[in-house]
Amino acid sequence: MTFTAAVIVSLKPTVLDAQGDTVRAGLHRLGYQGVQSARVGKYIELQLEAADAEEARRQAERMCADLLANPIIENYTVQVTPA
Repeated sequence: MTFTAAVIVSLKPTVLDAQGDTVRAGLHRLGYQGVQSARVGKYIELQLEAADAEEARRQAERMCADLLANPIIENYTVQVTPA
């Protein structure tokens, strides 16, 4: 069965986000003064073959641990749905 795994990788709250600071400053220059902070992350969508949704989740989480996220500075979430 085919599943879609949506992976969101974001910096841990204690890690400085220079790119997010740049986005916030740019939004301020455009007049969006209400933006207090911005954090930039990654969205990765995977199409997986697996026996069931739980196996697809395990595969995606292994991929995050092995390649897609740096566990020292990043957190990730995985959402699996049938494709």
